[in-house]
Amino acid sequence: MGNFFPRWTNWLPLKLAVAAGFIVFGVSLAVPYYFTPKYTRVGYEPTQPVPFSHKIHAGQLGLDCRYCHSFAEVSSHANVPTNQTCFNCHGPGKGNIKASSPKLEKVIKAAETGKPIEWVKVHKAPDYVYFNHSAHLNRGISCQNCHGQINEMEVVKHAEPQSMGWCLECHRNPEQKLRPLDQITNLNYKPEQLDRSGFYAGLLKKGVKADEIAATIKEGSSAGKLEDLVALAVGKYGEKVTQLEVGSQLKKHWQVQPPENCTACHR
Repeated sequence: MGNFFPRWTNWLPLKLAVAAGFIVFGVSLAVPYYFTPKYTRVGYEPTQPVPFSHKIHAGQLGLDCRYCHSFAEVSSHANVPTNQTCFNCHGPGKGNIKASSPKLEKVIKAAETGKPIEWVKVHKAPDYVYFNHSAHLNRGISCQNCHGQINEMEVVKHAEPQSMGWCLECHRNPEQKLRPLDQITNLNYKPEQLDRSGFYAGLLKKGVKADEIAATIKEGSSAGKLEDLVALAVGKYGEKVTQLEVGSQLKKHWQVQPPENCTACHR
């Protein structure tokens, strides 16, 4: 009896094995690249039970982040506002702003029943990660650095990966993110908007020596007064204040030394 299978099938197992090898290799490369927060988290925009617009409140009205998230500066967690926070503006006898709006129905019902609104959490660190909001806010890291342009979002979305690698980029180069504490909740902050004289005057007022500031601007330099510092900074950074200029000073004089070891976040 002749061979039932054609001759070319002799190579079929080898071809299948090679193809399977390429598939496994491709998957092994794709999984760590695409199954990361950058691809699985960024853009996440859940629908909330109450259509609260950050674009109107934080953007158009300029409401400070800390009015609603009042514990962010003093606690490891940024709290979700209570119904009473909403009623401070929208409740009866509190200005009665849009009090009859159907968008506030669930807020009113929650106040009557005592059952809190079940907001959908957008930003959530894994249980094995330790993150302290107050430690970051009180050392010059803004809400915008981690959460994006919240004041431009009708519905809050996950704007940054907030992955380990993303965090480490900031920890290794904090001068690229640091800003003065009075600009922490300024979501439209740009370093070039700062008054250079005012910035250096603030450092001097806090007890930083002029020579130390000068040496941070340009190694080996010294200065006797504010005007000397400003002139030195203009020579180094140009007419406009830069992020590197501000960040380098704050990193040096606030002694910002973010840890890079595993135990910083994995406790």
